[in-house]
Amino acid sequence: MQRLTLEHLNQMVGVEYILLHAQEPILYIIRKQQRQSPTQVIPFADYYIIAGVVYQAPDLGTVISSRALSAVHGIQSAFDEAMSYCRYHPSKGYTWHFKDQEEREKNKPKSKKKEEPSSLFQRHRVDTLLLDLRSKFPPTFYQPKPGEKPIPVEVKKEPEPPTEVVKQEEREPATKSSAPAPPSKPPPEKRARLQ
Repeated sequence: MQRLTLEHLNQMVGVEYILLHAQEPILYIIRKQQRQSPTQVIPFADYYIIAGVVYQAPDLGTVISSRALSAVHGIQSAFDEAMSYCRYHPSKGYTWHFKDQEEREKNKPKSKKKEEPSSLFQRHRVDTLLLDLRSKFPPTFYQPKPGEKPIPVEVKKEPEPPTEVVKQEEREPATKSSAPAPPSKPPPEKRARLQ
C-alpha cells in the first residue's frame, strides 16, 4: 500500500479521516467517516481544531435537543415564577401578588390620598348653623390681625318680636300657597338608620 497515489485511497474500504475545511493559521475541520465504496461514505463525526485544541462537533440531533431543552427550560421557569405570584382564596378567587410590587411600595414615600374632609351637604349644613349662631350670639371682641390685642365690639341687641307676632307670621305663609319658603331654613338632619 505504500507509495501509491491518492486515487488508490478512494478505492479502499473502512474508517478514514479527511480534511474537510482548512483556514490555515487557526481553524481545521476533520471528518471521521466509513467508506463503503469509491462514491459512498457514511459520516460518523466531525472535529474542529481551533488554536491547536481539538473539539468534537455535536451532531444535528444533539444541537436540536439542546436548543429545545433550553427553550423549554426558559418557558418552564417563567411558568413556575408566574405560579409563585398566583394566590387563590375561596371567596376572592385567583389574585396576583407580586413581591417586587411590595418592595416598590415600601421604598416609595407614603403619600396619603387627599380625602375630602366633608361632603357638600355637610359643608352647607355647617355654614347654615354657623350663620345661625353668629346672628344669635354676635362676637364681643374683634381682632384685626393675629397676635394683636382684641378690641371690644359694641353689641346692639334687637328686641325680639313677641311670640304671638311670630306665630301669626308663620300662619300667613301657610294660607298663601304662592309664598316662597324662607331661604335661611336649614336642610334636614341626617339620622342614623336603626336596624
